[in-house]
Amino acid sequence: MIAPRTPTTAEELRGAGLRVTAARVALLETVRSGDHLDVEAIAAGVRDRVGHVSLQAVYEALHALTAAGLVRRIEPAGSPARFEGRVGDNHHHVVCRSCGVVADVDCAVGEAPCLSASETHGFMIDEADVIYWGVCPGCSTLRTS
Repeated sequence: MIAPRTPTTAEELRGAGLRVTAARVALLETVRSGDHLDVEAIAAGVRDRVGHVSLQAVYEALHALTAAGLVRRIEPAGSPARFEGRVGDNHHHVVCRSCGVVADVDCAVGEAPCLSASETHGFMIDEADVIYWGVCPGCSTLRTS
């Protein structure tokens, strides 16, 4: 049995109806190889791969990729927007109150939306966006030292 072929980044962009450019390919690959990156870190990663790219072009590409569902944007309170390549599974996040590091947390319980709202107000809820806050192991070690 032959395993299905994984589409290339360019094929994924085309499949989402987006124009394929070197900057978009580099951006998507940077987000997927990073860990909840902010725009500055993404821009640096794209520049490392393809040379000069404007911050405005990075913002525009992130908007297009997010709208197409290829990238997910999260905005923890008090933190700049972060982007990740893990999409479509309704996972959650944990954020360190001290250093701001972000990590993925799989669904709280059960299938999406993973939580039951006490009141739906007539909405058909299909997703929950949960952010757990605490102190990461590295920062908690510093606090007890």
